[in-house]
Amino acid sequence: MILGGGGQDNGQKKISEDFFKRADILRRLAQEDVPMLMICGMYQLFGEYFETIDGTKLDGIGVFGVYTEGRETRMIGNLLEHSDQFGDIIGYENHSGQTFLREGVQPFGHVDHEGWGNNGEDRTEGAIVHNVIGTYMHGPLLPKNPKVSDFLIRAAAVHRYGEFEPQQSAAQKAELAHIDELAANARDVAISRPR
Repeated sequence: MILGGGGQDNGQKKISEDFFKRADILRRLAQEDVPMLMICGMYQLFGEYFETIDGTKLDGIGVFGVYTEGRETRMIGNLLEHSDQFGDIIGYENHSGQTFLREGVQPFGHVDHEGWGNNGEDRTEGAIVHNVIGTYMHGPLLPKNPKVSDFLIRAAAVHRYGEFEPQQSAAQKAELAHIDELAANARDVAISRPR
């Protein structure tokens, strides 16, 4: 599993050369269904390009058919979206890059409720291809969204071992049910918080 975080525009510029040294292997791993979660700045660099507010164009590695343009408007606050695959997804966004999906690209979710999403216009958020998720969701995305966590874990196990069938005792199942209840309660609180 590969996880990538965000960063400011100048940080993306600094890593660009080194990042491109690894582009071929990252594209190959994505094609091979290695699960990846790319947050904010890395989501942008996994796209086609990111043009910063000052006009600098940073090429992406093209895993996602998306492009990003830096804008003055900062999109910040709680984010609630819906995905057919993961149900309601909750998180927190903080970005000024506005990302646009090319035709046919599957968004990670649709912002039907609260938040800006990719660009504040088309109500999409993030992108997903193979087992690679790109998103603007910061904060505790995985603890707040166990279905997303489970997807990544399952995909990693299947990629490594060819299959994944967790074997659980009755006590383990009960403990997981308790954990799921705690996660559901935390999600309810997070959803009810104002922007």
